[in-house]
Amino acid sequence: MIAGRQSLAEHFSAALSGAGLHMAAHSHHPWPDVTRAAHLRSWEVAAAELDDKWPAVLEHEVPRAQRHVANRLGLLDPTTVAFAQNTHELLVRICSDLPAPMRVLTTDGEFHSAARQLDRWAEAGLALVERVSVEPFDTFPQRFIAAMDTTFDLILVSQVFYNSGYVLPDLAQIVGRVPSDHTYVIVDGYHAFMALPTSLAAIQDRAFYLAGGYKYAMSGEGAAFAVAPPGYATRPVDTGWFASFGALAHAGAVPATVQYSTNGWRLAGSTFDPTGLFRFNAVQEWLNDLGVEVRDIHEHVRGLQEQFVAGAERVAGPLAGAELLPGRTFERGHFLTYRHPDAARITATLAQRGVRVDHRGDRLRFGFGVYHSTTDVEHLLRAVAAAG
Repeated sequence: MIAGRQSLAEHFSAALSGAGLHMAAHSHHPWPDVTRAAHLRSWEVAAAELDDKWPAVLEHEVPRAQRHVANRLGLLDPTTVAFAQNTHELLVRICSDLPAPMRVLTTDGEFHSAARQLDRWAEAGLALVERVSVEPFDTFPQRFIAAMDTTFDLILVSQVFYNSGYVLPDLAQIVGRVPSDHTYVIVDGYHAFMALPTSLAAIQDRAFYLAGGYKYAMSGEGAAFAVAPPGYATRPVDTGWFASFGALAHAGAVPATVQYSTNGWRLAGSTFDPTGLFRFNAVQEWLNDLGVEVRDIHEHVRGLQEQFVAGAERVAGPLAGAELLPGRTFERGHFLTYRHPDAARITATLAQRGVRVDHRGDRLRFGFGVYHSTTDVEHLLRAVAAAG
């Protein structure tokens, strides 16, 4: 339970009104009601302040958001957090500081924003990419560590894999085993942030961590972020004028080299829509006011998942012969993944019945959030059984 409640559904009245049963929190997470006023506040600041809105954004909303991220992830220095419209923007900016062709170690389970870009860089001769299979899950950490060597420029790996829910068992161990201090490390934390209790204290000086507001942070687009370790990607080639924003008003003679902030803002881009940050801050403060921590959210969701898995094993239906990934004994993210040859048909059938799930190829995914209750799980089980 969350703070003594069956769920927090009452705080999602607008998003869930007439939406049927939304079981895809891992894809598009509904926004809580508090985001409406925050969204409008961004408009009001822009309309009233015009160009003077930027001090309000950069001196108030950005530091607030940095502190929220730092508090959730156990960071010592909030200024190591940089924001962008999406994580792809941050990925490209970080990698622009590496020589071409860069040698990359990654996996076959990375999200499209990284996987597609790496494929295209490889086609263009800008990257040499080696991928380690995530399956079998029980040997993945050992196989990934064994594949590391000192010649890699970049190691990129997910904390929670989007197409299975598999959780990297020991993030600090993986990062700690990277053999060269010169290798950049990027952890895709998007399916973990605000879902799994996570502390980056042990790796904050070594690895980039990418995540954002779209999924379990419940605040939508435009609030992606990177935790930027000191000494890495200090002068990215892909850069925007906000990367030295604080020096612009005092600029005199043109410097001999392009200047960068020394903190996370070295990864900043250019003019952006700050509305996502207003929503992000509102959601974080709403959870704080309720006294809800990430561990509370995780315990709530884990209970609902166990209820669903046990029910699916009891009830005859299309999941009777399906394979649960990564398996009952593994830690998982906040969605359940079943390997099923009819995943697309089941998804479409459930949609016709007002139940929203999704699939990736033959992987059927059910997402759980703070707005779900045990009653919702029973509804889902009945709908799945009837989807035959």
